[in-house]
Amino acid sequence: MQTQTTQTATGNTTHQLPQVTEPRNPGMPLDMDWVRSVQANTSAIERRAGSIAARRSVKKAHQAAWLLRAITCIDLTTLAGDDTARRVERLCAKARHPVSQGILDQLGMKPITTGAVCVYHEMVPTAVAALRGTGIPVAAVSTGFPAGLSPLHLRIEEIRESVKAGASEIDIVISRRHVLSGDWQALYDEMRAFREACGEAHVKAILATGELGSLRNVARASLVCMMAGADFIKTSTGKEGVNATLPVTLVMIRAIRDYYARTGFRVGYKPAGGISKAKDAITYLALIKEELGDRWLMPDLFRFGASSLLGDIERQLEHHVTGSYSAGYRHATS
Repeated sequence: MQTQTTQTATGNTTHQLPQVTEPRNPGMPLDMDWVRSVQANTSAIERRAGSIAARRSVKKAHQAAWLLRAITCIDLTTLAGDDTARRVERLCAKARHPVSQGILDQLGMKPITTGAVCVYHEMVPTAVAALRGTGIPVAAVSTGFPAGLSPLHLRIEEIRESVKAGASEIDIVISRRHVLSGDWQALYDEMRAFREACGEAHVKAILATGELGSLRNVARASLVCMMAGADFIKTSTGKEGVNATLPVTLVMIRAIRDYYARTGFRVGYKPAGGISKAKDAITYLALIKEELGDRWLMPDLFRFGASSLLGDIERQLEHHVTGSYSAGYRHATS
């Protein structure tokens, strides 16, 4: 259950949204007829995706409001080989207070937080301790991230260990070979095993879309993962040569829309990798609003996987209230 409170970016009016109870996607039996029927018209998809940024422009107070919403949907992330406990603690402090209170005061806003903090398994206990009492979930990347090529029993055990350590969200990576070879049963069975290992923790299925070969494969993999019980589908690990793109996003969110229309269960969406500019965040939010509707603009159904996006959003918000851009180093995330 989630309670959402929003405010305008220009006044002190607080709008209390009703409590939202979103039933978790339980999955369904693999429907191969549905999977095989899925196609993707690449040229049409690219035209539609290209039209969003060209005709969607928000300014001033409206832009500030969109950017504040984007912050609440960020999975603030550090996935570096040289991560330390201190770095993760600093990241968690930023997640708790992502924007200076001075800026929020000028916008008439109460404090906000990011959607989650995402780390490797080793850093889960540190993040859990740093975020205790805040309500900010800890997400752990798992299942042999980023390649997903370790033995299946080890990938499943890694999920269990991260849940045991306190992670309430698990970002798993699928085996790309199942998609590339068209072995949809194997992908479904793998995803079901991951979902079962997560227990009460929500599972985000990373498709690594830049390595799937075609938009049709992206659409079919999205559908199979949802059939197997994924709570979110996510574009990328951030480690591929091609990460989140608008055409891939359009394909994935339309698969989400079709799944909701047929089953009545909402599945979340997370674009990740390469989204570092505030204007790009607004474009993604606009696409979500047009294709899925306002309900998917809440952090329980939409996240950005990002490490540098927050800094640019802060700079844009500071420019909005002061008329000047601050130096980028003043908005470091860790």
